[in-house]
Amino acid sequence: MQNHEAQINTWLKENRARGARLLQILVRENSTRGNESSAQAILIEKCRQLGLTLDIWEIGSEELKNHPAYCCDRQNFEGNPNLVAVLKGTGGGKSLILNGHIDVVPVGNESSWERDPFSGHIECGKLYGRGATDMKGGTAALLMALESIIASEIKLKGDVIFQSVIEEESGGAGTLAAVLRGYCADGAIIPEPTNMKIFPKQQGSMWFRITVKGKAAHGGTRYEGVSAIEKSVIAIQRLQQLEKDRNAKISDPLYQKIPIPIPINIGKITSGEWPSSVPDTAVIEGRMGVAPNETMQSAQSEMEACLNELNEQDSWFKNHPLTIEWFGGRWLPGNMESSHPLMKELSASFREVNGEEPVVEASPWGTDGGILSAVGNTPVVVFGPGTTEIAHDANEYIILDEMFAASEIIALTILKWCGVQE
Repeated sequence: MQNHEAQINTWLKENRARGARLLQILVRENSTRGNESSAQAILIEKCRQLGLTLDIWEIGSEELKNHPAYCCDRQNFEGNPNLVAVLKGTGGGKSLILNGHIDVVPVGNESSWERDPFSGHIECGKLYGRGATDMKGGTAALLMALESIIASEIKLKGDVIFQSVIEEESGGAGTLAAVLRGYCADGAIIPEPTNMKIFPKQQGSMWFRITVKGKAAHGGTRYEGVSAIEKSVIAIQRLQQLEKDRNAKISDPLYQKIPIPIPINIGKITSGEWPSSVPDTAVIEGRMGVAPNETMQSAQSEMEACLNELNEQDSWFKNHPLTIEWFGGRWLPGNMESSHPLMKELSASFREVNGEEPVVEASPWGTDGGILSAVGNTPVVVFGPGTTEIAHDANEYIILDEMFAASEIIALTILKWCGVQE
């Protein structure tokens, strides 16, 4: 095995420019939602060059849309396919899914960017552009790891299943489609930007919409009305208390360094049509975090019970109750034990490459790992290069040295997990 590890190390060192160029080409393609095809085409050609067995298809089947885990407001997936590419093993080893998403979030205010958001500009060891960190850098690391194994003529026993999916940023329809197509494995790695930390557990999340009713009136006699905005403040305060209560129950040591393990975030409030009128409706939209060890249904029930309690306690809400709707994106939680064999192999590879112990924490955000584990029964660990804090920010970048290190760590993990045919 040591000889194989040396081969991997040598190939990756000699082909850093190749890896950086692959990422640069990927970042230069604007693969925001509905525009994934051009970036996918680059990956399809790369996988074809590597001799992998390709499966390319457009998602959107009735089976997918009727699945309980499906949540997507996108009506048309035409022309933007999923990609799965398999490196077939000789037999007798464990299989491994390498899952990455090709979709990126919008660039936001372009004036906040120092250069073109899709420039792929390289400076001082960093590659800039939307998606560099989240998560085209991780995808490039996966392909570099696979190519280092193939180029070194190392034969694996177990299958490696590379996936480049669409729709992760909007709830995971692409990964769910891959699971329903039959792709599962003995383990999976998702190289989301973890700052090179290892996340065996992932927070789930879901969007909610609360409607608050008031009574309209003229602003000059506002005492004749009931402001939906003012009543929404009461609802928000109760949600803040619910957040404190829920987080007080989190005792998992992997959350020790995370201030709010499962946040309830208020992301949007709309109310009122005229400054001189008392608004009769307010709508609160937000995101509820779900702990790795709880179900989406139990989290929903907890918030609904909280609002029902407020409806009973508040004299206005008693006759004009708050209503809640669960809509839009949702990400299932993931919960792998820290003692899982895949964690052991990944941690060992990390130590070999970086010469230090890895930091193991729980993910502060959702990934497609919940779908792979809960629906596909595939144990998942999240580990990858990239800076979490700037994943959706302007001037997004990735440190290339981290990407190369992640490539080697993942390559060595593949050897250990899948087994080598000597």
